[in-house]
Amino acid sequence: MEKTLVIVKPDGVKRGLIGEVISRYERKGLKIVECKMIEADRDTLEKHYIEHREKPFYEELVSYMMNGSIMVMIVEGNNAIKLVRNINGKTNPLDAEPGTIRGDFANTMTENIVHASDSEESAEREISIWF
Repeated sequence: MEKTLVIVKPDGVKRGLIGEVISRYERKGLKIVECKMIEADRDTLEKHYIEHREKPFYEELVSYMMNGSIMVMIVEGNNAIKLVRNINGKTNPLDAEPGTIRGDFANTMTENIVHASDSEESAEREISIWF
């Protein structure tokens, strides 16, 4: 079974979409094996988003992720990484298909409801940061 990390970002939590997000994964046959609601700190977020450190949106993203509670979870299942990313939709909600989480609920690149690991290596690294 493959595992991936998912974060329901502050906009998703504030808008009451945690249940909707989890429901979409579960309906696809994926299992939430661990989850916690937390307030993220800068150190953890800097480790998590290290690959974006030199990008112009980095500070905005880190600040945004500290702007409210987040739900961090480990999702497990066959092909979990690809399935979760397909369910989430493209990062830019303007490009995300209707029927995906971002296509249905997101408004901006930063406030796009969810984060999910993009590879097995990222999933392993990100899970070790948060759990």
